[in-house]
Amino acid sequence: MEDKVGVNATGLPFNSIVAVEIHKGDKINPLVNPGAIATTSLIRGNDSVAKWKEIQKIQSDFAGRPLSINRPVYRSEAGDNLRNQAIAHLLLAYNRIYFDPVQATDLYTKQCALNVNVKDLATMAATLANGGVNPITKNKVVSQTTVMYTLPVMATAGLYDNSGIWLFNSGLPAKSGVGGGILAVCPGKFGIAVISPPLDETGNSLKAQKVIQYVVEKLKANPYWITPK
Repeated sequence: MEDKVGVNATGLPFNSIVAVEIHKGDKINPLVNPGAIATTSLIRGNDSVAKWKEIQKIQSDFAGRPLSINRPVYRSEAGDNLRNQAIAHLLLAYNRIYFDPVQATDLYTKQCALNVNVKDLATMAATLANGGVNPITKNKVVSQTTVMYTLPVMATAGLYDNSGIWLFNSGLPAKSGVGGGILAVCPGKFGIAVISPPLDETGNSLKAQKVIQYVVEKLKANPYWITPK
């Protein structure tokens, strides 16, 4: 991942084409659109059907239940994803995408249209907090190593270009979505999620940030809160 996609925060909006151009497709990360499309292109499978099955399975394993695609949302996004298609082709120009760019973009768009509720997101966060084992199903979804490398990227890039402010205020790795959800991970302790659609200027849920920060403060769950001995 470090070599093929990158793990650095871009400091630019999540759908920035400039970030790709400046670094020639390098120094991005899996939690912004260019890096997410490149990451999707790396999913196991010889064709788009096999890759989609893999994506749907692992997302379902994280949620602890079968997840299905929201067809109206998918059709809406697929009909208006020209910017992401442009990003994918720009990545191709710099040899930073590893599958057909049109199909990779379509797979990414499908992934964005999987239906989840707030319990699903909290279960996903709890699975990461539990070292990759779903605490409800007890199934091992990903390895401890995968979690170890995922959480730092969430901490530095999970809330787009406001990730630094988020980490300053909460101390927790987190990931937001422009649908209004945020999930956060307190490693070894708990996962938490909130869905509230109104967004701030960077695409992050306003209320979800406040709620999670409130819980973290009340529980003294910020990992940088250290009680002297």
